[in-house]
Amino acid sequence: MVQKVVATPEALVWIDKLREQHGPLMFHQSGGCCDGSAPMCYPQGEFRVGDQDVLLGEIGGCPFYIGAAQYEYWKHTQLIIDVVTGRGSGFSLEAPHGVRFLTRSRCFTEEEGQGGV
Repeated sequence: MVQKVVATPEALVWIDKLREQHGPLMFHQSGGCCDGSAPMCYPQGEFRVGDQDVLLGEIGGCPFYIGAAQYEYWKHTQLIIDVVTGRGSGFSLEAPHGVRFLTRSRCFTEEEGQGGV
């Protein structure tokens, strides 16, 4: 079964660094106006997951959620979480380090269907 969300090797390095500093982590794919549609990294439990959030899977051992409305837009794709130089806005844990997580995507093939969710 194809994973709905994966992380690049560079993103996994940053997840490990942030976990060393902050303990267990979680991600939420933001759909807000201020952060655009950005993956946000929080200490696990500091972002309140609601009934409308969908658990896509895990990256680097961290749960990754997306809001139901965003999921409808992205359900035909695999999310690929990467990290790039530059400061994003918002409260994501990587921001003070001069990097930001970024979502890339690829459409599932016909054989893959809509992945595992």
